[in-house]
Amino acid sequence: MVYSCAYFQSPGEDLDTAQERKLEYVCRKLCLQKGERLLHIGCGWGGLVLYAAEKYGVEAVGITPSRPQAELAATRIQNRGLGDRCRVLVKDYRRIEEWGTFDKLVSIGMFEHVGESRLSEYFERAWKLLRPGGVFLNHGIGQMVTGPARRGPSFSDRYVFPDGELLPISTTLRVAEEQGFEVRDVESLREHYMLTLRQWVQRLEAQHEEARRVTDETTYRTWRLFMSGSAYQFRSNEINVYQSLLVRAGEGKSGLPLTREDWYR
Repeated sequence: MVYSCAYFQSPGEDLDTAQERKLEYVCRKLCLQKGERLLHIGCGWGGLVLYAAEKYGVEAVGITPSRPQAELAATRIQNRGLGDRCRVLVKDYRRIEEWGTFDKLVSIGMFEHVGESRLSEYFERAWKLLRPGGVFLNHGIGQMVTGPARRGPSFSDRYVFPDGELLPISTTLRVAEEQGFEVRDVESLREHYMLTLRQWVQRLEAQHEEARRVTDETTYRTWRLFMSGSAYQFRSNEINVYQSLLVRAGEGKSGLPLTREDWYR
């Protein structure tokens, strides 16, 4: 129940360990400190806000357009006794002005649904939600700027993510800078997504009958084919996934450490 790619130390590592390492890696990149306010845009089932509140002592807020996701996340928060510093709400990130500003922002796997026409609005809203010196980690899939032109909707466009749009990282960073962000770090996790997808396919195949019971054979085959094809696309560099670390630099001060040492300790 953790979205997007895991972060592996070795190709044979189990998915649960690698997904938890991804959560830890994100928190370290953000340089989370106890008492800070963290906003997760598109928080899914709340895995990251739970982890950040529990391990780093931040006040974590997650937002999602999905009521079932928010309800499950609320149950998980209650079961972990974190209701005093962690919450997940059904909310549009463009309509949360009353919450003030945050020390840190993160978005993982939601960015693909923004689209180029709304990219400026996305980064403008993120910039306004951050205090001066605040840090934004944006994690999303991108396509090569030299990739072949589309002749029509892909399998994914038609059957899986009809509202998705993959953009070159150069486009993403240009618009982020235009909205006032300083680009501090960009990292490709392409191989990590390939490894994640392979394990997702293995797990889905192992639960074939259960998947058919809760959906149907067509849905099972659609997702099996989509994830297998996506693994190939990441392996062959047809698509990529990037973590971009952006700062709303206050008076030229980023507030970030001089080295990446804390990321890898």
